[in-house]
Amino acid sequence: MNWLSGRVIENRRWTESLFSLRIENASLSFQAGQFVRIALDIDGQRVARAFSFVNPPQDPVLEFYGVVVPQGPLSPRLARLARGDTLYVASNPAGFLVLSELPESRTLWLLSTGTGLAPFLSILRTPEPRRRFREIVLVHAVRQASELVYREVIEKLQVRYVSFVSREAHAGSLAGRIPAAIADGRLEAAAGVPISAEGSQVMLCGNPQMLRDAQAALQARGLRKHRRRAPGHITVESFW
Repeated sequence: MNWLSGRVIENRRWTESLFSLRIENASLSFQAGQFVRIALDIDGQRVARAFSFVNPPQDPVLEFYGVVVPQGPLSPRLARLARGDTLYVASNPAGFLVLSELPESRTLWLLSTGTGLAPFLSILRTPEPRRRFREIVLVHAVRQASELVYREVIEKLQVRYVSFVSREAHAGSLAGRIPAAIADGRLEAAAGVPISAEGSQVMLCGNPQMLRDAQAALQARGLRKHRRRAPGHITVESFW
């Protein structure tokens, strides 16, 4: 595998466990919504993990949003990187959570938990969503209100934004989890647009339980998983 050597220009700590890295000198081509492996050399070995791009493809500065896994070999070290430090970016971005894979529809739903927000920020900072969809709904579910990150970016995106906070009450956010809110209609009520097989494309990125349960809730509403050979309504990314 070929690796690009990048230089950290910012490490933003949102909370004790959430961070965003901005990296220069490692520009590469990718589609908004894709992911790539980033790495550090640790004890003589190059240790890598997959991260989705936060930045749009036209931005030469790469940005990645991560969470610290306390006993993990890589993420605690990434969270401690300082301006000027070096890390490595693989030269082969991948992933199918991209708009070029989606059929036409009226409404684009982007459902995320935690750091699963990242690819949707990349997608939404390109012109394509507004060219192809009449309505766009961005949904972000977290445990604590302090984890509702990138609000200054989201406010500029011209989308319908719905947030969930599951472990404390937070004004302006729904309680509970995304799948339950699909099933009982609260998500559609909050967004102001319907979820339907006739008019919706849904992209999912987040923890495995949300992906399973949200797909089941959507399938109960008549939506089906999208495949190239059998077009549907639900597109999923999971690299947990």
